[in-house]
Amino acid sequence: MSAIQEKISSFIKRGGSEAGREHFSALALEVFRYQLEHCPPYKQFVSLLGTDPGSVDSPEKIPFLPIRFFKSRDVYSASAEPQKLFTSSATTGMTPSRHLVADLSLYELSFTKAFEHFYGSPSEYTILALLPSYLERDGSSLVYMADKLIKLSKSDLSGFYLYNFAQLRDTLEILQKESRKTLLIGVSFALLDFAKDFPVNFPELTVMETGGMKGRGVELPREELHRILMKGFGVNTIHSEYGMAELLSQAYSSGEGVFQTPHWMEIFARDLNNPLKVTSGEAKGGLNIIDLANVNSCSFIETEDLVIKETGNLFRIPGRINNSELRGCNLLLG
Repeated sequence: MSAIQEKISSFIKRGGSEAGREHFSALALEVFRYQLEHCPPYKQFVSLLGTDPGSVDSPEKIPFLPIRFFKSRDVYSASAEPQKLFTSSATTGMTPSRHLVADLSLYELSFTKAFEHFYGSPSEYTILALLPSYLERDGSSLVYMADKLIKLSKSDLSGFYLYNFAQLRDTLEILQKESRKTLLIGVSFALLDFAKDFPVNFPELTVMETGGMKGRGVELPREELHRILMKGFGVNTIHSEYGMAELLSQAYSSGEGVFQTPHWMEIFARDLNNPLKVTSGEAKGGLNIIDLANVNSCSFIETEDLVIKETGNLFRIPGRINNSELRGCNLLLG
C-alpha cells in the first residue's frame, strides 16, 4: 500500500467534521499532485488544458477529467498490477467504461464505512439485492458491493434475486412477520416490475433504487418512479444510491432524491458553457465529483449528469446533460 493510499484510508476511517473539511482540501491537493505524476492520461489532459499545477491551491481549481476517458484510456495511478476490473453497463453499440482497481480493500473500506455512516452496521439488516441486469454480466462494482454487504449482514435470508419474484415476495412476507430490519436494493426496472406483479405492504422495509432503466423502457422522472414504488411496496419513502463504475464511493438519499456524500467525497456544479469553472456554493450545472477513494485511478471526475447543489453537502440529480457526448473538454478522446 502506497503512502498516499494509507493517508486516504486513515481519513476514511475518521468521522467527518468542519476540521475534517480542511484536512479534505489538503488531501485533495496532495492526491492531485500524486495523480498528475502517476496517471499518464490525467497528466496529459492537464497539460493540454495549459493548467499551471502551481496555481492549483484549492479543490475548486483542480481540473476534472471528463468521465469518457474511462472508455478510451487506462486511467490508473498505481504501480502494482490491478486486482480487479470494473466495467459500466452499456446498451448495444456503446463502449463501456473500464475502471482498473489497484486495491479492493480500499473499495470495501469505502462502501462499508459509507453504509455504516448512513444506515448503521450491515449486520443489523437482512439485505436483499434485486439486480438482474448487473448479475447477468461480469465486472459490476454494484454486485461486488452488494455481495460483500450481504455477507456482512449475517442473515440467513439475505441474498441475490434474478427474476425469481415469487420467491422474493415470500421472503419479504417472512421478514415482515418476523419483524426483521430489511433492506431491498434494486435496479429501477426490476423494482418496477416486481411492484407491478407482486405488490406488498411492508411499511418498515427500506427500498433503495440504484437507477438503471437503460434499454428497459421509458426513463421515468424520479418523482414518478418513487410514487409507483411507494405504492407497490407500501412504504412512505424510497431511498436511492448514486454510484458508478468509475467511482469507488457512493452517495445516498433517504428520500425525495436528495443525496449526501460521505466525508471523503465532495461535489461541485460546473458551468455548462465553461466546464473549467466550478462553484462550491449552491448552484445548478454539470456534476463534478472528488472521490478520494479513487486515489489509484483519478479522483477528479467530470460526469455527464446535471446537479442541483443545495445547502451543505446535499444535492439532487435532475437528469443527464443534453448532448452530453459533445459537452465538456473532449481532448484526447479521439
